[in-house]
Amino acid sequence: MFKIVFFGDGGVGKTTLVNRYMTGVFKGDSTMTIGVDFHVKKLEIDGLKVSLQIWDFAGEERFRFLLPSYVIGASGGIFMYDVTRYSSLKNFDDWLDIFKRAYTGKEQQIPVIMVGGKLDLQYKRAVSSNDAFELAKKSNLYGFVECSAKSGENIDDIFIEIGRLMMRRSGLI
Repeated sequence: MFKIVFFGDGGVGKTTLVNRYMTGVFKGDSTMTIGVDFHVKKLEIDGLKVSLQIWDFAGEERFRFLLPSYVIGASGGIFMYDVTRYSSLKNFDDWLDIFKRAYTGKEQQIPVIMVGGKLDLQYKRAVSSNDAFELAKKSNLYGFVECSAKSGENIDDIFIEIGRLMMRRSGLI
């Protein structure tokens, strides 16, 4: 069982992405997350069955103080931003700092990947893939993926990648 915490500004598509992954259906009229939503999904990665606890954390400023308590016990993190809103990267350092300070495991850093959402709105792109990739690299994140909850593009890949990273870190693969 691995605990994954989704974090990032409000409105970037965290809940929509998680719902698409859980149900396979795009639901574009998600309501604002209050505090945190919690989901469990079982999947097979490299021949091993694992369960993912997916914690979808609210992105509004007024809930940010809660993040440290939800990070406890996490095996991985996913920072999400909106490719159409450059301002969704503005608080990246703050989010990452809160996430890293709250993690109190034996090892310094757990796997965190950066995910750019709303790729289906490519024509409105405000954040280049290269800029986001460089930010992820500079911050020593474990990966970078862009996706679309609407089309389903790369949704499964995100969870397989973070799952594989967590399994490798725990010595399962």
